[in-house]
Amino acid sequence: MLTTCPNQRAAQRIARTLVEERLAACVNIVPVAQSVYRWRGRVESAREFLLIIKSLKRGYTKLEKRLRALHPYELPEVIAVPIANGSHPYLTWLANPDKS
Repeated sequence: MLTTCPNQRAAQRIARTLVEERLAACVNIVPVAQSVYRWRGRVESAREFLLIIKSLKRGYTKLEKRLRALHPYELPEVIAVPIANGSHPYLTWLANPDKS
């Protein structure tokens, strides 16, 4: 799943919470993505932090609900991207990170 945050503090808080609550196995925080978007009839630009949230499809509903509750944006980006393929050991860990 992908989302963006307005600052590092929000990104770290969301990432840590999702992993602690076992809604995500891992969250990468990519600093300083420059976003250009249309919002309420205007073209806006913002420096954001991109979160790459690794989880399983079966947990999507709970993950989305929690992410929306934690997120400071009125309308947070919540985009699920399927895993087309991956290394077997990594995907096994992703399915059960507590067993590593």
